[in-house]
Amino acid sequence: MTAMITLKEKIGYGLGDMASSMFWKLFGSYLMIFYTDVFGLPAAVVGTMFLITRVWDSAFDPIVGVIADRTQTRWGKFRPYLLYLAVPFALIGIFTFTTPELNDTGKLVYAYITYSLMMMVYSAINVPYASLLGVMSPDPKERNTLSTYRMTFAYIGSFIALLLFMPMVNLFGGAEDEQRGWMLSVVVIAVMCAALFYLCFALTRERVKPIREVQNSLKDDLKDLLHNRGGFCSEPEWQLWYSILFVTELRFITSSTLLWKRITPRFPSLAFLLC
Repeated sequence: MTAMITLKEKIGYGLGDMASSMFWKLFGSYLMIFYTDVFGLPAAVVGTMFLITRVWDSAFDPIVGVIADRTQTRWGKFRPYLLYLAVPFALIGIFTFTTPELNDTGKLVYAYITYSLMMMVYSAINVPYASLLGVMSPDPKERNTLSTYRMTFAYIGSFIALLLFMPMVNLFGGAEDEQRGWMLSVVVIAVMCAALFYLCFALTRERVKPIREVQNSLKDDLKDLLHNRGGFCSEPEWQLWYSILFVTELRFITSSTLLWKRITPRFPSLAFLLC
């Protein structure tokens, strides 16, 4: 009989989405403003960058899913990604909101590199995190409860990010050094996110072990993804692919919202593309 998940573990799982939501809220609410008003890039250039990087993001998410599903460690399939990627997640987030002393071309290249890396690391830690739900318990009621904790802590993380960020920007930099204020504020959020991911790793356990008589090759897994050969029978796999679609859709919605607010007033003819 499977042991019931304790309150501590439910909270621990929720802390993972709290970390993700804090950074995602920064991306959704402030990144366009940072790139245009602080970093110094034209809005149209930033919008183009967002659209271009989405193409790679859409291809990278399934790759993360396939790799995570094939991972075998003493900590399980999905928890190791929380352990090893928490610090890279925080560091690249800081670099994304840092303004280097470069010319316009250099800044644009820097923005493309750091933003693309940030989205890749976001996928690499969040696709396994979302998939973790399917292997924490075989009990559907327990998984529903875990989902509730996840959503609750996600809202808390978003609220904290929105509540603290701009006051921290004014505190650390103000009008005198706005670039410094943005960077140091993200440092604070990044440290919190890394700590939350570590807690999520430490407090959760993987209990469901999918049974496979034969391990498919990576090439076969990619073919399954494209052609749905045999379907996705086990719930952990279903959770994995659902999380990929969720992350990809969320990114597109965020990008479309930012473009609508910043780009379409200048180019009304493009509005139909974002509907």
